[in-house]
Amino acid sequence: MGDWVPLAQNRWLWRDTCNVYVLQEGESALLIDLGDGSVLDALPRIGVRQVEWVLFTHHHREQCQGAARLRGTGARVAVPGAERAFFEDPLCFRRMRPRLDDPYSCYGSSYLRPPRTPVAVDHAFAPADSFAWRGLELWVVPTPGNSPGHTAYLLRHGEEWVAFSGDLMLDGARMHTWYDTEWDYGYAAGLKALYESVVTVERFSPACLYPAHGPVVTDPARQFPLYREKLRHFTGRYLRGWDMQFPSDDAETISRPSAVPHLWQLSPHLYRYGNTGFGPNFTLILADSGRALLVDFGCVPDDAWWDRTFALMRERLGLKSIDAVIITHMHGDHIVQCPYLRQRFGTQIWTLDRITELFEHPERFDYTCPISAYGGPERIPIDRSFRAGETLEWEGISFTFDWLPGQTEFGLCLHAEIDGRRVAWTGDNVYASSSDSGHDAVMARNSGILEEGYLYCAEYLCRLQPDLILAGHSSVIPNPAAQLERFRRWSYEIRDAFQALSSDPDYRYWFDPFWVRAYPYRSWVVPGGRCELTVSVRNFYDRPQSHRLMVRAPEGWGADPAVLEGTTPAEGRTEHRLSLAVPPTAAPGVAMVTFDVQRDGVREGELFDALVQVEA
Repeated sequence: MGDWVPLAQNRWLWRDTCNVYVLQEGESALLIDLGDGSVLDALPRIGVRQVEWVLFTHHHREQCQGAARLRGTGARVAVPGAERAFFEDPLCFRRMRPRLDDPYSCYGSSYLRPPRTPVAVDHAFAPADSFAWRGLELWVVPTPGNSPGHTAYLLRHGEEWVAFSGDLMLDGARMHTWYDTEWDYGYAAGLKALYESVVTVERFSPACLYPAHGPVVTDPARQFPLYREKLRHFTGRYLRGWDMQFPSDDAETISRPSAVPHLWQLSPHLYRYGNTGFGPNFTLILADSGRALLVDFGCVPDDAWWDRTFALMRERLGLKSIDAVIITHMHGDHIVQCPYLRQRFGTQIWTLDRITELFEHPERFDYTCPISAYGGPERIPIDRSFRAGETLEWEGISFTFDWLPGQTEFGLCLHAEIDGRRVAWTGDNVYASSSDSGHDAVMARNSGILEEGYLYCAEYLCRLQPDLILAGHSSVIPNPAAQLERFRRWSYEIRDAFQALSSDPDYRYWFDPFWVRAYPYRSWVVPGGRCELTVSVRNFYDRPQSHRLMVRAPEGWGADPAVLEGTTPAEGRTEHRLSLAVPPTAAPGVAMVTFDVQRDGVREGELFDALVQVEA
């Protein structure tokens, strides 16, 4: 970093938070991407006095975090048209109260990494556009995948093409990051877009790729087919395991209609709601005394419908009380309507201790599916939090609460012997499948690292050996041993497929959008006030690792300390306290604080952020 690399005549590479490419004509230059802007100080060393244009391949902060340095230089900025708003109005894509339908988010968690402050744009490229500069002609080629409007610039060099390819593919047929391509909840929209983009650029038969990170790709003709094969192999393991064409073939057949409409009975004391086409999200344990427990409660019709339904349960099944509802994991669709139960029946809400804060203070995190995303309250208090391994004696049944990550780090397994079977409630980790693992989506923004997620989950359930799994959304898996073994094999295969694509020696840095984390993620403060954050840095390696984080706050704000640095022990975490002072003149609105990361001496840029709402 910090020195010029000559590439060809009048073509240079400068490395800082990303690769910055310079096309030079005399004392003038065109830049592709900008990084932290340090290239502007170094240009005189190669005889450049004026930057006329900066062309961005995509909006990620490490590509453009130095854009403020362009003001007053006469340089003009061009960006992909599909990403213009990401540059000009970045805070529009950071929400203090996320919703399911927020643009460019997956169930409320944004997969964009926009600049901290707006970047002025002079020109926005249309698809299939071209750009002429001092006798050179660049073809503008949309290449979505790593970013929704990602664009490559193709330059003809004699009889050959070279591609300024952004994060399309890194050397070694690898992806820059996983979490930037995770556009939906397990349906691979970003992966499919990336694959098509690779095919598009491959058709140019470029002699080399100039990627946004890492070495120049000098043999793309060899690497593109390898990369496509990796993507196809990975996608086959990433997509959900059940038959998407005929999913009803995996519907359970052991339950029977009860005396209450749409309530199905699994055994003398076990019930679930819903059948094909109707899936309120809960199951019911009904004791002989008339007392009941629910597991999860969401995705249900209106309150008046439930009033009628519970009245029928009293009349026909002898229901007397609903003592508690036990929530299996952090997602809002499993708890959002629990306040109804508390109000109507005095029902308590229970869950595992490590999940509690996700319901009582979801704003402190940047995970998918918070309560507010489902139109519910901002937070729901929990009446009782169980420790992992704790047991509960209730109506002659002994329940055990265990930690069960998988789809998300924040999940539990509730299990007990009921009606002669070992029954396990596992949330959304697995669903019924007659031929595959039936896994739910892999989602990095669930805090879903495989070793702390599906790998752990599969090994745990194989050891538990339940006779019956009652999964989320009314899915029932009787005699699950064969499916669980398929699930266990799949969990290792998907981990290996991730690693094969990773640009980091440990895929977890490439996968996890939270290895640097600000807590709370969202804060509220008045002008002249302060907010206190804890910034944690995680080390996945089996050796100590140094880090240096430069805090980038809005102009006029104070950050104490302004630099967070230290050494994190092998496979450990380091925490830093950070105090942000907001000036009395701060305007109301959302502000973004970013963390410019250096890891083991390698500058990676402003990968992580936190939000602060300044209130009048």
